[in-house]
Amino acid sequence: MPEKRSIADLLDKRKLILASSSPRRAQILTRERVRFQIKIPVGYNEDRIFPDPITHVLEVSRRKARSVADQVEDGIILGADTTVVLDGEILGKPKDEDDALRFLKKLSGRVHRVYTGITLMDKSTGKVISDYDMTKVQFNQLDEPEIRDYIATGEPMDKAGAYGIQGMGNLLVDHIEGSLDNVIGLPTEKLRNMLD
Repeated sequence: MPEKRSIADLLDKRKLILASSSPRRAQILTRERVRFQIKIPVGYNEDRIFPDPITHVLEVSRRKARSVADQVEDGIILGADTTVVLDGEILGKPKDEDDALRFLKKLSGRVHRVYTGITLMDKSTGKVISDYDMTKVQFNQLDEPEIRDYIATGEPMDKAGAYGIQGMGNLLVDHIEGSLDNVIGLPTEKLRNMLD
């Protein structure tokens, strides 16, 4: 079986522009030895919740990519959006500590799904493709003091579902089924397949 080509090889010296302010996505691309630029998407509304999570992450990832397309001359633009879903409810980034407490109490002891939508836009050809990945995450049973201690670290405040699995939030998780990178915010296997 032929060896899988890396993301960097698949880009084949073409410029990648990450349409995201997420340090986690940047860290994943750096780990994958990808050379990229960051352009912060502007003028799109992430808060408009679409009726189902797949539509939501795909549409927000497209909006992020489109908003950056006007800022660049060439290259491949990567837009991504990650959301946490429990019983059909989309749990975005918490507005405040009370919101984070509510999210984490809901997630305690339960299985939820994490969806990440990816859009790739080739500025030179105008070609746009979008896809998504999904990972199931089983949380440990948490008591309120544990949750409050975690919120006090500040880590949950800029993350969908109010936790970061790549940080201290890892202690909240019993196990996952699927891609860890997807839960962090950029499913590398899916990205590789899309570039291929």
